[in-house]
Amino acid sequence: MSDLFSAAAAEHLRQQAPLAARLRPRNLDDIVGQAHLVGPGKPLRRLVEQDRLTSAIFWGPPGTGKTTLALAVAATTSRVFEQLSAVSAGVKDVRDVIERARQRLGEHSRGTILFLDEIHRFSKAQQDALLPAVEDGTLTLIGATTENPFFEVNPPLRSRSTLFRLEPLQHPDIEVLIARGLQAEAATATPTAIAHLADRAGGDGRQVLTALEVAVALARPHCVELEHVEAALGTSALRYGRDDHYDVVSAFIKSMRGSDPDAAVYYLARMLEAGEDARFIARRMVIFASEDVGLADPQALLVAVAAAHAVEHVGLPEAQLNLSQAAIHLATAPKSNAAALAIWNARADVRDGAVGEVPAHLRDAHYQGAKILGHGAGYEYPHDHPGGWVRQQYLPDGLTDKHYYQPTRHGAEVEVAERMEQRLEHTPEHPLEHPTR
Repeated sequence: MSDLFSAAAAEHLRQQAPLAARLRPRNLDDIVGQAHLVGPGKPLRRLVEQDRLTSAIFWGPPGTGKTTLALAVAATTSRVFEQLSAVSAGVKDVRDVIERARQRLGEHSRGTILFLDEIHRFSKAQQDALLPAVEDGTLTLIGATTENPFFEVNPPLRSRSTLFRLEPLQHPDIEVLIARGLQAEAATATPTAIAHLADRAGGDGRQVLTALEVAVALARPHCVELEHVEAALGTSALRYGRDDHYDVVSAFIKSMRGSDPDAAVYYLARMLEAGEDARFIARRMVIFASEDVGLADPQALLVAVAAAHAVEHVGLPEAQLNLSQAAIHLATAPKSNAAALAIWNARADVRDGAVGEVPAHLRDAHYQGAKILGHGAGYEYPHDHPGGWVRQQYLPDGLTDKHYYQPTRHGAEVEVAERMEQRLEHTPEHPLEHPTR
């Protein structure tokens, strides 16, 4: 009778649970997104299906399915599954789990999986308490974290775990979640409302389902309209269709290339207000820093990468400050596409068959028998010469007249050009050219 009442209570709680909890997948086939991990033949799926998963760390932004993956493992494995949250658990809780796992293993030869959510919240001492049990196989640990495990998880524990990086959900994945949510709520929504909700999701499945549940409640008994989604999200919808997406991104890039910081910040604001993924914007700026600024301002790439890092670790709305700073830096920086042209032209030559033999004096001479083949013979060690440079052939025969990198007279690249000219001043047969751009 007690079991009957417990089951009824559990069913009642399940029906009253938030939509995201009610829709939580029960197996790998129900998981939305993360195809690189749980798709057919992919590594995590294979390990789970064979019940051979060793200790692992699920790492990714909020709402990407870390807990969902862990619970899917729980539904599949023959091992006992225990769950703790690092927010509320202490060393005593960990030791209790380890003791139960040892007893279980000794009495029934049955393993234990411990899912530890928010593992980055555990102190070094708490993580160290787990290490012996993980090391000797008493426990299989699955840790979940939104933080970079290379910074937040102790190296000994991390080295004994496989890292699985979860990516933000893509637009089609979000649409699947919305469809499931509407079905679960026995509700309907207009295409405009669905599109706005998907656009604002930011790759977070839990957030989109929470907003959908609120929007459905506001709309009942009618169809969910754009106004209900706006109210649920607390934001107004800026009209931003697929064509607008490409046009605004293009204008953003061209404004930075044209050295107009006001226009760059304006289009950045347009994208942010329209719900554009901040990670996408940051990626575009990292590419721009090398493609359009390059060595004219070597700091530009560092600024862009720092902004991208800030987006991951700070998030919006605060990260808008970092994106603005980076966009202004890139827009006002001197411009050069010489580094981009260098790799584009070099790869074009390689594709066209310009694959000469590596000169003998540049070949690896460290293995036994290399000297007999003439490898390394005649190589001049640049550090043995004044200025750390010596004239010798590096390109293969037949390609010695190629000059893939030709610095401009913009910004810091002037100094690069001067150094190259000083080294080539005694080789008039190969003058350094500076085409007008």
